[in-house]
Amino acid sequence: MVENSRRLKTISLPERLNFTPKSSVFYIFFVICLVAKDGFAQFSVDAQYRNRFELRNGYKQLAAEGTTPAIFISQRTRLSFDFDSDKLKLKFTPQDVRVWGDEQLSSSTGVFGNNASLDLFEAFVQIKTSQKGWLSVGRQQLVYDNQRIFATRNWNQNGIAYDAIVYKWNAENWEVHIGSSWNSTGQNTTDNFYDPNRIKSLNFIWAKHRISEAWEFSVSHVASGVTKSPTENKLYFRQTSGVYSNYKKNGFTILGNFYYQFGKNNTGKKVSAWLADADVSYKTGKVTPGIGVSYLSGNNHVNGQTDNLFDVLYGARHRFFGGIDYFNNFASHTKQGGLVDYYFYVNLKLSSKTSLKNTGHYFALTQTNENTPSAKNLGYENDIVLKNSFSNWGSLEFGYSFFLPTNSLKTIQDVPDSKFSQFLYVQLTVTPVLFRN
Repeated sequence: MVENSRRLKTISLPERLNFTPKSSVFYIFFVICLVAKDGFAQFSVDAQYRNRFELRNGYKQLAAEGTTPAIFISQRTRLSFDFDSDKLKLKFTPQDVRVWGDEQLSSSTGVFGNNASLDLFEAFVQIKTSQKGWLSVGRQQLVYDNQRIFATRNWNQNGIAYDAIVYKWNAENWEVHIGSSWNSTGQNTTDNFYDPNRIKSLNFIWAKHRISEAWEFSVSHVASGVTKSPTENKLYFRQTSGVYSNYKKNGFTILGNFYYQFGKNNTGKKVSAWLADADVSYKTGKVTPGIGVSYLSGNNHVNGQTDNLFDVLYGARHRFFGGIDYFNNFASHTKQGGLVDYYFYVNLKLSSKTSLKNTGHYFALTQTNENTPSAKNLGYENDIVLKNSFSNWGSLEFGYSFFLPTNSLKTIQDVPDSKFSQFLYVQLTVTPVLFRN
């Protein structure tokens, strides 16, 4: 797994990829040869520019009296190259993520910073192995079901990608993926040390069956191995098994999942934890109301013999646990108490290009322990998102969130003198197709 947050010296893309005029001609010639060789091949170049203005006055943590709101603008720039033929697929996506003004070097003639983040978001190849099978190798996104365990993590400007090998088998009503990843810090000569906060070995199997036109059902299992410490080779594997179901018919959408975890955590302690979701919505005209609940188990004794806190692995946080992002790291943000989220939402289609969605969350601990307050209730969050898709290649999005905390959340976050906590953003996204043969 790679979370693309490395900061590299500012250089141009040709320098970063070691291109010269001669080598540029070679790469262009190489692509043309590939396209020309296979009459059914396609080559495309897509761009993505995403710019986000944020005003944080209580984002990720309750705003304390006397603090000043933070204001900044971040930017993501991607260029994606795709080659697709009957037997071979290639994708290459360089990416740059930055905050306006974060350059560290400047002069009277301008800014030429050393704090840019040019990186490689995707780089993988897919090879056809049989009539229904493909083998995908390299840095790629893994996205399954409603993104509880594997997600794009798209709110983060850096996104998330995985260095993995995945076998994909597709039939008429079945789809099966089997994947594995082994992560290292470098080309070491001895040992396999790794950060215990990151997954060293990731292995999974996922199978989806389309039961009918309206109903999909999938099962999955993930074996995620982490090291005992940064200086030890010993691996402990947490096992995650789950089911997911999605039903859509006559305006109704009913989805839900259940995951159970067992095995051992990174300290070698036995694991027994679970996560469950249920969501029901009904579309009537231009209005879609819905309700749901998410339950993530926790520990009633921090030092007990069994770890009951569910680990969402690399699943999405922002899209499930509120836009103000108070609950990302559940071990620290809930003091291992786990989390339950009762929510409702109303999605209003204002026009063919504009929508407005309001979501209300009520959060509570699932368990109390020696590190949490005795009261489980944490507070209410409200999220409003207004989105206008002004073109098939562009959209403008406005979001506003506020949180009304209980004393329990103030105690957990250690902000007893909190003031009104709110978060506002405006996001421009442009995704044009630059070339397609």
